[in-house]
Amino acid sequence: MNDYKEYLGLGIAGNFALHLAQAGELEEFKDVITEDEAAPKGIFPFYLPCKKQDNSERPREMLSIFPLSCDTLELPNAADNVQAEPEVALVCELTYEKDKLVFIAPQYFGAYNDASIRVAGAQKISDKKNWGKNTKGLAKELLPLDVFEDGGMMENYSICSYLRRDDKLEAYGENVALKGYSYFHQKLLDWIINQINTQDDFGPLEDVKAYIKACNNPKNLIISIGATRYTPYGESTFLQSGDEVLVVVYNHNRYELQEIETALKTNEYEQPAMSVLAQKVL
Repeated sequence: MNDYKEYLGLGIAGNFALHLAQAGELEEFKDVITEDEAAPKGIFPFYLPCKKQDNSERPREMLSIFPLSCDTLELPNAADNVQAEPEVALVCELTYEKDKLVFIAPQYFGAYNDASIRVAGAQKISDKKNWGKNTKGLAKELLPLDVFEDGGMMENYSICSYLRRDDKLEAYGENVALKGYSYFHQKLLDWIINQINTQDDFGPLEDVKAYIKACNNPKNLIISIGATRYTPYGESTFLQSGDEVLVVVYNHNRYELQEIETALKTNEYEQPAMSVLAQKVL
């Protein structure tokens, strides 16, 4: 994971139907107006690779802690409720012109856990996203992209997730095709570029472009493109020490869901056309 310490870390809120309602976050976005009903609500930072200079402060100091782990998830205070958020992450290269983002080139994709504290009244989305080391999950094995457009390989992939507790495997997130994302492919990239360049500090959202400029325009990005829907079990179950969170992005033309479950039960995570995140909860 140390290879990603210079990567900008961003997430997208509200890019999969019904997730915000399940997470109890609709009220936070009631004043955020989008161009259409299906559009994501906004972008939030979870990691800012800004170097601290003399007599200066990093923007949002709490976001300067590198949070990614491929195998562990550390819970915050015992009083805090935390849920896993199964997602797909894109690893991208960024191009700027005069501090303005103009192009995003996705190169890899894989399983991601945007673990979040469920707390009412948080001022910003990011307040619930990074509480220290090992608080976000990214699969060690990512999948190289051919193209991120209609007809590309990602249309052959789905995502599912499970929680292992007391040696019992329970479906945590729904098993859904990646093309079920509200915004996907070029439509998503165009939205990300516009959102970063225009998003203001308003409600739960932040001026991401100002953060990026303060970090000297990072050339690389990890962006989680939206949490998928929970199963009834996932919606009602918070994480506890001893759990294991499992998020799988897999080629649904190659594997049946039962085969994925068998692989997880036998800890056979390194499979072709599959990206598996397995995090032990501490």
